[in-house]
Amino acid sequence: MEFSRELRNDVLGGDITLSVRLWQRPQVKEGGRYRVGLGQIEIDAIELVPFSAITEEDVRRAGEPDRETLRDRAAHAGPIDEDTLVYRIELHAVSAED
Repeated sequence: MEFSRELRNDVLGGDITLSVRLWQRPQVKEGGRYRVGLGQIEIDAIELVPFSAITEEDVRRAGEPDRETLRDRAAHAGPIDEDTLVYRIELHAVSAED
């Protein structure tokens, strides 16, 4: 799973535990492990929701200062309005020992 270079350390450090993606179909699966930089994450949950369902807590967990910044980051694949369906992905970093 790809993360912007500036977010990778926060993902692997456990500060970012959620991602919002605009995908045509899921690119990860619940319980799957994926490489992020030099580490790995595991997917805890994935759900398809309208962007309007993204909460301020989700924004914080995604490591963004506000919903518009999160919307802009997720919109690299196309525009996102409040009704646009996005994947809300809960995740956690895993160590090599896990």
